[in-house]
Amino acid sequence: MIAFVSGTVAALAPDSAVVEVGGVGMAVQCTPDTLAKLRVGQDARLHTSLVVREDSLTLYGFADDDERQVFELLQTASGVGPRLAQAMLATHRPDALRRAVTTADEKALTAVPGIGKKGAQKLLLELKDRLGAPIGAPAVGAPVSQGWRDQLHAALIGLGYATREADEAVTAVTPQAEAAGGTPQVGQLLKAALQTLNRAR
Repeated sequence: MIAFVSGTVAALAPDSAVVEVGGVGMAVQCTPDTLAKLRVGQDARLHTSLVVREDSLTLYGFADDDERQVFELLQTASGVGPRLAQAMLATHRPDALRRAVTTADEKALTAVPGIGKKGAQKLLLELKDRLGAPIGAPAVGAPVSQGWRDQLHAALIGLGYATREADEAVTAVTPQAEAAGGTPQVGQLLKAALQTLNRAR
């Protein structure tokens, strides 16, 4: 079990990072929120969960241990594999998922790509006694009331986009950020910005 990786960020992609550990580049699958905090050339420490399959070894990385634990707990529900668990964490922070399960909020779960109404109902039943109660974090990610433009711009540059492309993507998602009521989530905006850039190419 690889509990965490710590080293220099060697590369960033839309869904993963490469962290150099002792001269070896470790490819780590990450959520947009986690990737938004990483910078190429800077040191990083990611809590990790290793998923072993017959034909692959995949390392999933998280900003903190709570997120990693929730990732693993989600997979105890039938039909939830690592990709769906990661999609759930890309859409909602751990406490938002706990709150959704505690309050039987189907709408919150169906907001996750790949989860329909029946799937949400099944997950609510299975996860009810597994995730526990919310521990006090904001409902949807850590709110970023100021400086989201700079953070988003830096994340896009870190992923290899040109300054002009980053500028245009930030402009494109500004209405979405303003609709969030002054507390936009950089991870969610990064996903929207990447979709905008992919359509433009």
